[in-house]
Amino acid sequence: MPHLTETYACIPTTERGRGILISGHPKSNSILYTNNRSVLILNLDNPLDVSVYADHAYQATVARFSPNGEWVASADVSGTVRIWGAYNDHVLKKEFKVLSGRIDDLQWSPDGLRIVACGDGKGKSLVRAFMWDSGTNVGEFDGHSRRVLSCAFKPTRPFRIVTCGEDYLVNFYEGPPFKFKLSLRDHSNFVNCVRFSPDGSKFISVSSDKKGMLFDGKTGQKIGELSSEDGHKGSIYAVSWSPDGKQVLTASADKSAKIWEICDDGNGKLKKTLTCSGSGGVDDMLVGCLWQNDHIVTVSLGGTISIFSASHLDKTPQQISGHMKNVTSLAVLKNVPKTILSSSYDGLIVKWIQGVGYSGKLQRKENTQIKCLAASEEEIVTSGFDNKIWRVRFQGDQCGDADFIDIGSQPKDLSLAHNNPEFALVTIDSGVVMVRDTKVVSTINLGFSVTASAITPDGSEAIIGAQDGKLHIYSITGDTLKQEAVLEKHRGAVSVIRYSPDLSMFASGDANREAIVWDRVSREVKLKNMLYHTARINCVAWSPDSNMIATGSLDTCVIIYEIEKPASSRMTIKGAHLGGVYGLAFADEQSVVSSGEDACVRVWKLSPQ
Repeated sequence: MPHLTETYACIPTTERGRGILISGHPKSNSILYTNNRSVLILNLDNPLDVSVYADHAYQATVARFSPNGEWVASADVSGTVRIWGAYNDHVLKKEFKVLSGRIDDLQWSPDGLRIVACGDGKGKSLVRAFMWDSGTNVGEFDGHSRRVLSCAFKPTRPFRIVTCGEDYLVNFYEGPPFKFKLSLRDHSNFVNCVRFSPDGSKFISVSSDKKGMLFDGKTGQKIGELSSEDGHKGSIYAVSWSPDGKQVLTASADKSAKIWEICDDGNGKLKKTLTCSGSGGVDDMLVGCLWQNDHIVTVSLGGTISIFSASHLDKTPQQISGHMKNVTSLAVLKNVPKTILSSSYDGLIVKWIQGVGYSGKLQRKENTQIKCLAASEEEIVTSGFDNKIWRVRFQGDQCGDADFIDIGSQPKDLSLAHNNPEFALVTIDSGVVMVRDTKVVSTINLGFSVTASAITPDGSEAIIGAQDGKLHIYSITGDTLKQEAVLEKHRGAVSVIRYSPDLSMFASGDANREAIVWDRVSREVKLKNMLYHTARINCVAWSPDSNMIATGSLDTCVIIYEIEKPASSRMTIKGAHLGGVYGLAFADEQSVVSSGEDACVRVWKLSPQ
C-alpha cells in the first residue's frame, strides 16, 4: 500500500496588521503553528519531519503543547478548544466550547491542569480559564472591553494570569480561582502579546505603540521598559523569552527582529537586530517569533520561517517557506533530478527538491494569480484569471523575462505540446485558442461548452472535453482543427484529460466522480468501473512507464490503478489532503506527488501489492 515519505509543509496563515503566536515543544525542537483548518507540528532540525492535525471544523488560530509535551490544545475561530495527543494518531481527548467568538491565544498552567484562553467574545466573556479534563471554570475575568489578543500563565507558584488586548490594557489576575487584581495602562495602542519569563519573576508586554514594558511577575507593578533608542520603528507583534530568562526576542512590522538584554533593574537594552534577506516588500514584515532552545524563529507576513542559531547569530538563517493557499498545479521536471514545481492560485510558484524539501520561490516579475501551470525544462507557462497566458523563462532558480498574450477570455485549461513547446492549446468557455510562442494563431468556436483539454507532445492531436460529458477528438493541421470522433461514456462534465507517456492511451475524469482509461487507437474503453471516488475528480497523472494511473478528487483521496489489473485492485490514499486533492504527478515509477487545498505537497511511495 502507498505510504507517505515526505510532506512539504504549508506555511502559517498570516493576516496584515495582526501578529501570529507560534509555540514550541517543552523538550524538543518542534514548533506548532496553524494554517486554515490544519495545525502543524514542524521539527526545526528536520523540516521534512512534519505532522498535521486536521480535525478542526473551522479555521484554527493557535496551538500549544502541554508542559509535559504529551498533549496539544488548539483553538479555532468558532471559540472551540480541542485537546489531542501530540504523537501517533493525534487522538482527541476533549473538546470544549470556550468563547462565543474567535480565540486568539491560549496557555496551559505549569502543572498542566488548567488552560486559559482569550479572544473575541462577541459581547460576552473575552477570557476563560478552565480545568482541561472537565471544562469547569476556574475564575472570573472582568476588566476588558474589547478583543483580548494574548494571555499568559505564570510558570511558578503563586499562580497569576495576565491578559492584554485591543483596549490598550494589560490586566493582572490572582488565583486560582482567578480574580481581577489590577489594570496596567502604560500602552497607547493595541497590546499584541504578553509573556512571562521562564522563572515567573517578570512578564513583558509588547504593543503597536512600538514599545515593550516589563512588569513584576508577582505583583504586576511596572519595573522597566525596552530602550527606545534603536527601538522598533513599527508595531511589535510578538515577543518570546530566551530559555534562561535573561534576553527577549521581539518581532515587528518594521521587518526586523531584535534581541534585548534584560538588565537587573528591569530595563531592556538592545543586543542585536536580526534582519532577513527579502525583497523589502510588505511580505517581509515580521508577525511572529519564538525562542526555541538554540533556535531563534521569526515568521514574516509572507509566511517565510527564518531560523537563526542563538549561539551563532551572525550565521545566515535557514529559511523555510511554502504555500499558504490551495496548491492547484504540480509539475515534475525531467531533466533536473527530482525537482518539483508547485503553484497556488495566489500566484506563488515554489520549487522543491525531493529529499531536501523547500528550495526557493520562483520570483516572477509579474506576480499575477495562477489558475493552470505547465512547465517544460526551459520555461513555465501559466494562465490566470486576468485572461492572460504568461510564458516565463527559467534562469537557474529565478524566472527570467516574461511574455504574455491576452486571449480575450478566461482560460479554463492549458496544454503544452512538449516536443514543440512553443505550441500551446488553451481552452475557453466556447472553444479553443491556439498559441504559438507569443501569438494567438487561431480562436475556434466549437459550438459547445468546453471544460478540459489535452494535446499530444507533437501537437498533432487534441482531445476536448465538454460540459455534457462528451470527449471530442480533433486532428490538428496548421492552425485548424478537424473533428475525428466523439466519445460518449461520461455522465458528468469532463474535468481533466491526460495522454499516457507512451501515447497508446488517454485518461479522462469527470465531475460525477468517474475516471475512464481509453485505448487511443481503437477508442474503446481500456479500464472501466473506475468509480471509487465520492466527489468530482480534479486531476489525473500517469506513471512514466504508462502502467499506472492516479486520480485525485475533491473527496480528499488519491486512488492509483494498474492498467493491466481490474479497477477493483486499486490502491487508495485516504485523506491525502484536507479539503480536496488538486494536483498530481508521478516523480518516478514508484512515487506519486500530490497537492491540495491544505496548501501542503506530499510524496507517496507505492509499494507493489
